[in-house]
Amino acid sequence: MTRIGLLSDTHGYLDEAIFTHFDRCDEIWHAGDFGDMAVADTLSAFKPLKGVFGNIDGSVIRNSYPENLRFRCEAVNVWMTHIGGYPGRYSLQVKQEIQRHPPQLFISGHSHILKVMYDQKLQCLHLNPGAAGKQGWHKVRTLLRFSIDNNRIENLEVIELAVR
Repeated sequence: MTRIGLLSDTHGYLDEAIFTHFDRCDEIWHAGDFGDMAVADTLSAFKPLKGVFGNIDGSVIRNSYPENLRFRCEAVNVWMTHIGGYPGRYSLQVKQEIQRHPPQLFISGHSHILKVMYDQKLQCLHLNPGAAGKQGWHKVRTLLRFSIDNNRIENLEVIELAVR
């Protein structure tokens, strides 16, 4: 079993509570808009980190993290990208590929809106952890925590950090 801490849209801000909430996680996944390399460095010093760059990230982060990351976690095919949309409203950048080769787990950020949706047509779970940083219009900063056990995604928890 692999325990995952998922966040996005930190915009250069890391709440200390993240380290408590992700303490028992095996990996941290960041769905873009790190804000600066210090965020990525701090997270990767704490736990193994997978991430993608977001639209506000500069060249240092873009040279260190891809725009799209396709990988397997245990037996689950995962696709993480920053601007991906959600079931019924996938972004043009991913729409054709997600229909041709759907993952079992599709992760995006960008909207600052926490979403957990299942796409029946593609048999794909969509996760957007909302925004963990202070920049943006969201009212509450959020994270997701879950486990992957072989081919099952389970124990999904929504974590509210605080009012922005």
